[in-house]
Amino acid sequence: MLKTHAPQSSAPSPLQRVKTLSLALLLAGTASVAQASSLLNSSYDVARELFADYNVLFAEHWQNTTGEAIEIRQSHGGSSRQAQAIIQGLRADVVTYNQVTDIDILHQRGNLLPANWRELLPNDSSPYYSTMAFLVRADNPRNIQDWDDLARSDVSSVLPNPKTSGNGRYTYLAALGFAQQTFGEDQAAIDTFMRGWLNRVAVFDTGGRGATNTFVERNIGDVLITFESEILGIIEAFPEQQFEIVVPSISFRAEFPVAVVERHAQRNGNLERARAYLEHLYSEEAQQLLARFNLRVHHPEVAAAHQDRFQALQLLGIEDIAGSWEAAMQHHFANGGQLDQYQRR
Repeated sequence: MLKTHAPQSSAPSPLQRVKTLSLALLLAGTASVAQASSLLNSSYDVARELFADYNVLFAEHWQNTTGEAIEIRQSHGGSSRQAQAIIQGLRADVVTYNQVTDIDILHQRGNLLPANWRELLPNDSSPYYSTMAFLVRADNPRNIQDWDDLARSDVSSVLPNPKTSGNGRYTYLAALGFAQQTFGEDQAAIDTFMRGWLNRVAVFDTGGRGATNTFVERNIGDVLITFESEILGIIEAFPEQQFEIVVPSISFRAEFPVAVVERHAQRNGNLERARAYLEHLYSEEAQQLLARFNLRVHHPEVAAAHQDRFQALQLLGIEDIAGSWEAAMQHHFANGGQLDQYQRR
């Protein structure tokens, strides 16, 4: 169980960028038809600033490599909602999400990409990863140290809704993993803990950035639970508030899968561009950018250069907690599932 102030980063803070992101860029991200030299990336809520920078990096790489100028447009929101928008007609060329099920559904519901999409790029098509951590207010007045503190009667949490956000599902599963490791086969104790902390949630926002705004701007809650990368960015953006990060003893390994929406990319004349856009995420220069955004990366040299930024903890995968994503979605997050049962008062 570790607590620290966030390290200083040479990259401009994510929330500083989001405050200056132009309305034109946001509106462009909602367009449904990509032109020949324009690529549309459908992405998760808190990745706005990351991909604003990566798009510049890739555009320079693409022009230097092919001589062609390219415009990258963005559509952002809760990962699951973004996937639903594609099923309903948003003609994105690529998706950069925070949960594999939100890409799987594009195959299952629309046959928009192959079933084996995870085998098409390294690391199961996840160029970077993170984990779930806690953001607390100056001096940690509630002395929040680990997941069990979230169930206390004097602690209220803010997080994205697991029904609409991969970020929220990761948080739920991280807490469940902690309970399983702590209570073993005592299902009654696991249920009591899960029910306790979920009933202490002050706000379930639809996405990660909404949860950040609720905690930081609206001053609601004692702790924000979100991606480690988002937390470190918040601390950098708001030094005057003296927020602190608390890294719990156990958390979830949050992968960030990417895929080409092959049917749309081919129809848009963008298949080659779309593949190159995702492949370049694995390059050393892109991995350096990802690390500067406080994301954990796979590139050995880049990871070694940034290892002091990230604290060690026990990271659990979906297989450790729920067996598979399919089982987790059916047992925990479906209507009437375990999440709904825990939230009944």
